[in-house]
Amino acid sequence: MADKGDIAPVVVNIIKRKKIIAGGGHHGGAWKVAYADFVTAMMAFFMLMWLMNATTEKQRKGLADYFAPSVTVSRVSGGGSGLFGGDSMFAEHTLAKNGTGGRKVAPRGKNRARGHTGVATDSVEQQREAMVKQALDKKLLGNSGDSNLADELKKHIRSRVTDEGLVIELFDLPGRPLFPPRSTTPTRLMRRLVSMISDVFRITPNKIAVSGFVRSYPIVLRKNPGWDLSSARAQRVRKMLLAAGTAKARIARVTSWADHRPEVKNPMAVRNNRIEITLLRSDRAATGK
Repeated sequence: MADKGDIAPVVVNIIKRKKIIAGGGHHGGAWKVAYADFVTAMMAFFMLMWLMNATTEKQRKGLADYFAPSVTVSRVSGGGSGLFGGDSMFAEHTLAKNGTGGRKVAPRGKNRARGHTGVATDSVEQQREAMVKQALDKKLLGNSGDSNLADELKKHIRSRVTDEGLVIELFDLPGRPLFPPRSTTPTRLMRRLVSMISDVFRITPNKIAVSGFVRSYPIVLRKNPGWDLSSARAQRVRKMLLAAGTAKARIARVTSWADHRPEVKNPMAVRNNRIEITLLRSDRAATGK
């Protein structure tokens, strides 16, 4: 048996492997870029909030319009932005009829430019209606000679444009009727209104229609005066127009509506007592619609 001193020493080789992390470990990485982007976005957000609080509505609209994308389109062109801006260098009988680039003489008939980009604007009927409204407004603004009467006239008249034509509506107000209750005798105010309308309608040759409306009456009445009263008042206005100088041939029709088609929700309101004088368009007058 050998002594302990005869035992040979055991040699153990220890291999140490060093782990290398790419990107520098916690000393670097893509998260820094993401964090920087986040901080930049937050800064921009708070700057935006501050700007919105520090500017007026008008300034904010200007900023929005500045950054809004827009494409300039010429009103008389096809929308192009090239050399001709969408216009054609040829005459109107050769290419698109946009009205520009044509001959010096205004084109007529089939060669005339059409649509909103052409030479035509409003129709003749629309121009006439605009002229009548302008003349009526001018008279209502004080040309009647009495400012108090002019103010009173404006309270009882309203105009609107429909498919049928220009409608001039004359209506009662509480305590200020144009006809006394259940009467066909016009007040001084009504006479003045009809005379003024007759003068204004002289600037156009269009036909005229008169319609009478009255408020509803209680159903307990033995005889409802609605139809007779609205018809009599419409006929009275027709005679007043003729007396004021309106040509008899221009009166196309006189209509009675009684308490049908009320103007306000309450059918018994005096506001429903009204006369509508319509300046008919030519096609409507011809068909009678």
